[in-house]
Amino acid sequence: MNDDAPGVSWQAEDGLHVDTRGLAPPDPLIAVLWHLSQPGQEGPVIAHFDRNPVHLYAELERLGWGHEPAEPGPDVVTLVLRPIE
Repeated sequence: MNDDAPGVSWQAEDGLHVDTRGLAPPDPLIAVLWHLSQPGQEGPVIAHFDRNPVHLYAELERLGWGHEPAEPGPDVVTLVLRPIE
């Protein structure tokens, strides 16, 4: 979907998906923050990770975005990100 952020992204009915699996740190963090900073991004953003993105949580809070876990899958951590109202 883009050439500027690491990883793969696609738009689906349930929101923008950002797949960071297979990326080395800090690229998963960079990818998610890049997508959240795009004009008009109102969420939800569904982010797929290899591991728990512990460094992302403080950044989400700082930017006014909340997170909740999605349906767990094998070897994947998926978070649904939405702006905090």
